[in-house]
Amino acid sequence: MENQELEEQGFKPAPADYFSRKAFVKTFVAADPATNCNVSDVYFEAGCRNNWHTHASNQILIVKEGVCYYQEQGQPVQHVPAGGVINVLPGVKHWHGASPDAPMIHIAININTEKGMVTWLEPATDQEYSH
Repeated sequence: MENQELEEQGFKPAPADYFSRKAFVKTFVAADPATNCNVSDVYFEAGCRNNWHTHASNQILIVKEGVCYYQEQGQPVQHVPAGGVINVLPGVKHWHGASPDAPMIHIAININTEKGMVTWLEPATDQEYSH
């Protein structure tokens, strides 16, 4: 999808400091004191991945399109196809992104947001991504 098409669908550019290429976010439910949950679609262009990061509470990823590359620190990269679900436990250092040859969209559900949303860390390297 082109940037303009994504923006017409309500996506906004993700913070470039935390992504290796272009990514876009469309928030459906914004966390507030009553909800304590954030639900968003995240679009990663082919080859895009985010930095290593952690969450204070669970993050649930539901892959909608493409293949999600997902890695927890010290573990091999997983290739999760559309329909797959990843339950990232609190405090687990990880990254995720699209395969090299196709974009990927996942739903990101962040629960218990009163504990904090995300702690961004260093970029995932090309070597980490390709393994």
